[in-house]
Amino acid sequence: MGRTFASVEPAQAEFLARQPVFFIATAPSGDGGHVNLSPKGYDTLRVLDPNTVAYLDLTGSGVETIAHARQNGRITIMACAFDTPPMIVRVYGRGEVVTPAEDRFGDLVARFPVLPGTRAVVLVHVERVSTSCGYGVPVMALQGERPMLTEWAERRGAEGVAEYRAERNATSIDGLPGLA
Repeated sequence: MGRTFASVEPAQAEFLARQPVFFIATAPSGDGGHVNLSPKGYDTLRVLDPNTVAYLDLTGSGVETIAHARQNGRITIMACAFDTPPMIVRVYGRGEVVTPAEDRFGDLVARFPVLPGTRAVVLVHVERVSTSCGYGVPVMALQGERPMLTEWAERRGAEGVAEYRAERNATSIDGLPGLA
């Protein structure tokens, strides 16, 4: 049976910390536009306190989460157990993007491993947490992280990643501002 909470409980924080993959969902305001759902891996999710969850945002082919968070703030994190016992945790809240240009970025990014291609820390100010059984989620075994994203960023170097962001992360697929 699913339950709802006003903040992240200790057992949920422990569950979230153990998950090797989680998903971020956002959408633009108004009619139309594309709902975005992104899988995230590596060791990039942190519960900072019962009312704040953060994830390390790495350079990728799109910038939807950042664009949507800046436009309307709506964001949901979902993690589900692919091992046992089954469980799904969803964290609903307001997203806030913190980039390297901001003073508080250093304190936030220090909570994560150093990963090439880091472009932001996304804070989620928690409004609601829900759990559900996860009985329909298959049991799977983790083989490991895919190294391609970090290898790609290392090959490009900081300057090459910045050029890529300027070309590919300036706007969302719906034309919303992404990264300058």
